[in-house]
Amino acid sequence: PDGIWGDPDGRIFIQTDGAQPGANNDQMLVADSKTKAIKRIFTGVAGCEVTGVAVTPNRKTMFVNLQHPGDGDPKISNFPAPFTGAAGPVPRDCTLVITRKDGGVIGS
Repeated sequence: PDGIWGDPDGRIFIQTDGAQPGANNDQMLVADSKTKAIKRIFTGVAGCEVTGVAVTPNRKTMFVNLQHPGDGDPKISNFPAPFTGAAGPVPRDCTLVITRKDGGVIGS
Protein backbone atom coordinates (compact mmCIF):
# COMPACT_ATOMS: atom_id res chain seq x y z
CA PRO A 1 0.00 0.00 0.00
CA ASP A 2 0.98 3.60 -0.59
CA GLY A 3 -1.53 5.18 1.75
CA ILE A 4 -3.60 3.97 4.69
CA TRP A 5 -6.27 5.85 6.63
CA GLY A 6 -8.61 4.59 9.34
CA ASP A 7 -12.01 6.03 10.13
CA PRO A 8 -13.64 6.17 13.59
CA ASP A 9 -15.81 3.12 12.78
CA GLY A 10 -12.81 0.83 12.26
CA ARG A 11 -12.69 0.85 8.47
CA ILE A 12 -9.21 0.96 6.93
CA PHE A 13 -8.83 2.67 3.55
CA ILE A 14 -5.91 1.33 1.49
CA GLN A 15 -4.36 3.11 -1.51
CA THR A 16 -1.98 1.43 -3.93
CA ASP A 17 0.92 2.80 -5.96
CA GLY A 18 3.21 0.72 -8.07
CA ALA A 19 3.34 -2.33 -10.24
CA GLN A 20 0.18 -4.32 -9.61
CA PRO A 21 -0.10 -8.01 -10.49
CA GLY A 22 -0.92 -8.51 -14.16
CA ALA A 23 -0.23 -4.83 -14.90
CA ASN A 24 -3.55 -3.89 -13.28
CA ASN A 25 -4.28 -0.28 -12.35
CA ASP A 26 -3.80 1.11 -8.85
CA GLN A 27 -6.88 1.32 -6.68
CA MET A 28 -8.45 2.30 -3.38
CA LEU A 29 -9.90 -0.39 -1.14
CA VAL A 30 -11.73 -0.34 2.18
CA ALA A 31 -11.32 -3.09 4.76
CA ASP A 32 -13.87 -3.45 7.55
CA SER A 33 -12.01 -4.47 10.70
CA LYS A 34 -15.20 -5.91 12.22
CA THR A 35 -16.47 -8.05 9.33
CA LYS A 36 -13.06 -8.58 7.66
CA ALA A 37 -14.68 -7.71 4.31
CA ILE A 38 -12.60 -5.85 1.72
CA LYS A 39 -14.31 -3.76 -0.98
CA ARG A 40 -12.88 -1.78 -3.85
CA ILE A 41 -13.87 1.89 -3.77
CA PHE A 42 -12.47 2.63 -7.26
CA THR A 43 -9.76 1.77 -9.76
CA GLY A 44 -7.49 4.56 -11.03
CA VAL A 45 -6.70 5.32 -14.65
CA ALA A 46 -3.69 3.70 -16.35
CA GLY A 47 -0.37 4.55 -14.76
CA CYS A 48 -1.72 6.73 -11.96
CA GLU A 49 -0.90 6.62 -8.27
CA VAL A 50 -3.82 6.75 -5.82
CA THR A 51 -2.71 8.96 -2.95
CA GLY A 52 -3.92 11.26 -0.20
CA VAL A 53 -7.31 11.20 1.44
CA ALA A 54 -9.45 13.75 3.23
CA VAL A 55 -13.08 13.56 4.30
CA THR A 56 -15.71 16.02 5.42
CA PRO A 57 -16.58 15.91 9.14
CA ASN A 58 -19.67 13.76 8.49
CA ARG A 59 -17.57 11.40 6.28
CA LYS A 60 -20.14 11.57 3.48
CA THR A 61 -17.69 13.18 1.04
CA MET A 62 -14.14 11.97 0.41
CA PHE A 63 -11.35 13.65 -1.55
CA VAL A 64 -8.63 11.47 -3.12
CA ASN A 65 -5.77 12.40 -5.45
CA LEU A 66 -4.54 10.72 -8.62
CA GLN A 67 -0.96 11.52 -9.55
CA HIS A 68 0.93 11.19 -12.85
CA PRO A 69 -1.73 9.34 -14.89
CA GLY A 70 -0.11 7.56 -17.80
CA ASP A 71 3.32 8.33 -16.34
CA GLY A 72 4.62 9.47 -19.73
CA ASP A 73 4.09 6.17 -21.57
CA PRO A 74 2.51 7.19 -24.91
CA LYS A 75 0.71 3.84 -25.17
CA ILE A 76 -1.36 4.69 -22.11
CA SER A 77 -1.13 8.47 -21.74
CA ASN A 78 -2.29 9.65 -25.17
CA PHE A 79 -5.98 9.40 -24.38
CA PRO A 80 -8.25 9.66 -27.44
CA ALA A 81 -10.18 12.86 -28.17
CA PRO A 82 -13.62 11.42 -27.30
CA PHE A 83 -12.50 11.11 -23.68
CA THR A 84 -10.60 14.38 -23.33
CA GLY A 85 -11.95 16.76 -25.95
CA ALA A 86 -8.38 17.19 -27.20
CA ALA A 87 -6.37 15.34 -29.81
CA GLY A 88 -3.13 15.12 -27.84
CA PRO A 89 -1.77 13.86 -24.55
CA VAL A 90 -3.42 15.67 -21.66
CA PRO A 91 -3.27 13.40 -18.59
CA ARG A 92 -2.94 15.52 -15.46
CA ASP A 93 -2.99 15.04 -11.73
CA CYS A 94 -6.43 15.51 -10.22
CA THR A 95 -8.50 15.35 -7.08
CA LEU A 96 -11.57 13.11 -7.07
CA VAL A 97 -14.65 13.91 -5.01
CA ILE A 98 -16.40 10.72 -3.90
CA THR A 99 -19.91 10.41 -2.48
CA ARG A 100 -22.36 7.55 -2.12
CA LYS A 101 -25.50 7.46 -4.26
CA ASP A 102 -27.56 6.99 -1.09
CA GLY A 103 -25.79 9.85 0.72
CA GLY A 104 -24.29 7.53 3.34
CA VAL A 105 -20.89 7.44 5.00
CA ILE A 106 -18.08 6.51 2.60
CA GLY A 107 -16.99 2.89 3.05
CA SER A 108 -20.05 1.81 5.03
